[in-house]
Amino acid sequence: MWGAGSSAGLFIGAFILGLVLMAFVFGVGILAVPIAILGVALIGFVEWRRRRTQADSIHRHRRQAEEDKIEFTDRDQETLVSE
Repeated sequence: MWGAGSSAGLFIGAFILGLVLMAFVFGVGILAVPIAILGVALIGFVEWRRRRTQADSIHRHRRQAEEDKIEFTDRDQETLVSE
């Protein structure tokens, strides 16, 4: 969680943690909860977007691999056929 998968998520997590701690230091602890909730939502969005992009890339690669037809030689066909 907390953006361990990407440097952007880690940066956002550290920034939000700093804001929450600063809210407690200046005595406005009531603001810490909404800031923390906003931070978790922001990190979740960044990670969701990163994973979606990665999944799209994998699906695109898979479709491209299905489109590429491979021509097998007679020797290849002999080795591929299991008896």
